[in-house]
Parts: sequence; structure tokens; C-alpha cells
Amino acid sequence: MSDEPALRPEAAPAAPLTVPESTEISAGAPETTPVPELPLSVAPTWFRRLSSVIFIIFCFELGLFLLIYPWTDAWTENSLSLWAPASFAADWRQLWNNGYFRGGVSGVGLANIWIAIGEVFRMFSRRAS
Repeated sequence: MSDEPALRPEAAPAAPLTVPESTEISAGAPETTPVPELPLSVAPTWFRRLSSVIFIIFCFELGLFLLIYPWTDAWTENSLSLWAPASFAADWRQLWNNGYFRGGVSGVGLANIWIAIGEVFRMFSRRAS
């Protein structure tokens, strides 16, 4: 064992911590200089509303697509299984056509629709206040 190099060098003993005599230690909170408040850059109202409307449309369309598309014939006749290796293609097709998998994708679509509806309510509640 003495022939092997040490993995960690020996640490030097720590010097004791001393406080200079001229420094006073107060029990209260340390004094800090006040930080000037910077003006917040707020986006214009029209930009926030336009962004909200675009987000609502995107979430609603994506949700509607994910809700309906897994249950159409186009879902089962896709070309994604052709891209999979031959050893995995049968398992991929079985998973892809599984009702639970389709339901999971539709559930993600419902979540997107829920987000879009929540954003509509948030946008109009902010406008009323």
C-alpha cells in the first residue's frame, strides 16, 4: 500500500479564525445600502393580448388534433412503423394501435384544450380588473 500514490493530498490544518480588534460585531441585522428600484420594462398591452390570443389558438388547435387524430384510420396507416427496425416494427405497430396509448395521446389533447380555456378566462379576468 505504501507504494501506491495518494489519491488525495494531505490537507493543511486550518488556521484559527480571528477577528480584528477594530471591527465591532453587532447583534442586529447588517446595514445595507438601499438598492434603487429599476423601472420594469412591461410589454405593451396590445402585444400581451396578441400573444395570449396566438397561444390560445395554438393550444386549442393542437389539443383538438391530438384529441381526434388517434381515433382515425390515418393513425393506423402511418409510415412511422416503416422507419423502425424490422425487429422492433411489430412491437411498435402493436403499441401504436393500443387503445391505452391512443387514449393517452387524446388525454394530452384534452390537457391542451384545458390550458387554452384557462388562458381565455385568465385573459378576460385580467381585462376586467
